[in-house]
Amino acid sequence: MAEAMTLAEADPKGLVRESYRIEGITAGECRSIFMDWALSLKVDADHPAAISVLLAHYGPGAEDHPMTETLRAGLAPSTAPRRRGGRLGRQG
Repeated sequence: MAEAMTLAEADPKGLVRESYRIEGITAGECRSIFMDWALSLKVDADHPAAISVLLAHYGPGAEDHPMTETLRAGLAPSTAPRRRGGRLGRQG
């Protein structure tokens, strides 16, 4: 069984922690911080597990915070990419 991820492992640079401390932060700023956070994790990190740790720690009492919404969106399943453009995209 895998060892549970710690808060320090889930947010190694403290980016998410700081986002919750910024008064008046916007959803766009949270998305930007989220991208920086995702890139700061180890290559083999379990991103959904890290997001779950962050939500469990920061989410209670901050349900309407834009970072909470961003983290929840990070757990949502992604849609399959659609083909855009090219020869086949122009033909019926």
